[in-house]
Amino acid sequence: MTRFFLATWTAVWLAAVAPRAGAAGAAPDAAAPADGLQRAIQAGKIRIGYANEAPFAFMDSRAGRLTGEAPEIARVVLGRLGIPEVEGVLTEFGALIPGLQAGRFDIIAAGMYVLPDRCRQIAFSNPTYGVGDGFLQRTDNARQLHGYADVAADPSARVGVVVGAVQNDYAARAGVPPSQVVVFPDVVSAVEGVVAGRADVYAATALTLNYVLTKVPDWQIDKVAKFVQPTENGVPVRGYGAFGFRQGDVALREAFDRELAHFIGTPEHLRLVQPFGFTERELPGAVTAARLCGQEAAAVPEPS
Repeated sequence: MTRFFLATWTAVWLAAVAPRAGAAGAAPDAAAPADGLQRAIQAGKIRIGYANEAPFAFMDSRAGRLTGEAPEIARVVLGRLGIPEVEGVLTEFGALIPGLQAGRFDIIAAGMYVLPDRCRQIAFSNPTYGVGDGFLQRTDNARQLHGYADVAADPSARVGVVVGAVQNDYAARAGVPPSQVVVFPDVVSAVEGVVAGRADVYAATALTLNYVLTKVPDWQIDKVAKFVQPTENGVPVRGYGAFGFRQGDVALREAFDRELAHFIGTPEHLRLVQPFGFTERELPGAVTAARLCGQEAAAVPEPS
């Protein structure tokens, strides 16, 4: 496979390969405006930070439009709050939280998983989806890697992950040493790394892998069959994605959550996210940000 085809896919799918993704009770960030909600309503627009990762948030170069599950949901919810315009700010996933805290944008709209360590830094909306993981490999890969434990058991195996993604944590918990983890800056580079043989498998959400395969149907890559999900306390892990806010923007987050509650799971919502591979199976159910952040008594397996 030539760099021409890789570059073509990059331009068409992700447009630009660039840098990639709470709770009440903490003091507001110094950079946060006194009332983020009112300020956005008065301005008629708000900035959202995203990392080019389809199907969660990406720039459609052909249409010249920021799209994906998170930006499309954000447009609906923010529109109902009286904020008609959404401005995207492209950022590396690992820089999304620092960028939010520094005031580069006002909301993280990147399908970011709600994790306790992230909850200590920012506030999260309630989740909009829940999903498991998967491995992508070349079709001629002779290794039998059906999960992170298989990578740990084979000293010569290498798993690719995107910088800042929770898959790195999953690998570490399964006993995969850092020397067997290949860290890539973005999805395109990770897929390219598998094609070039720099990694045996690429670990990501099942939705990410499904989307990749729809964009490069002629590439000799596929999902690993019978993938074994990572577990926490004996329960298969399921990752829950949500929107991120500065901890001081309580009014904005609470208003966003109120509208989100009226939207997620409706026929309108399901029609909106269906083009990105989301179905009723990915609905988050009764899982809340507070529960995922460890603020409720009911414990949930730590997601991605």
